[in-house]
Amino acid sequence: MTLQDDLAANPPCHPRACAIQNCLTRNGFDESKCQKQIDALYECCNAFYEKNGESASTVSCPKASLLRLKMEQRKKAT
Repeated sequence: MTLQDDLAANPPCHPRACAIQNCLTRNGFDESKCQKQIDALYECCNAFYEKNGESASTVSCPKASLLRLKMEQRKKAT
């Protein structure tokens, strides 16, 4: 699925949130093995907030302010 498909899902970004859960389950909940899926969810959530505004919400994404913090932390960690 593309970013646009995932943004159009109900709820938005849900396929990417499910991909993280599936990855964690397959890998004994070792988050380090699911970084690609986490990055993909954050990409979708960031696009969701850019499109709908900072006050928008979807169960698949952290609040906009927390998302930005998490994205910044991940950027610094690399």
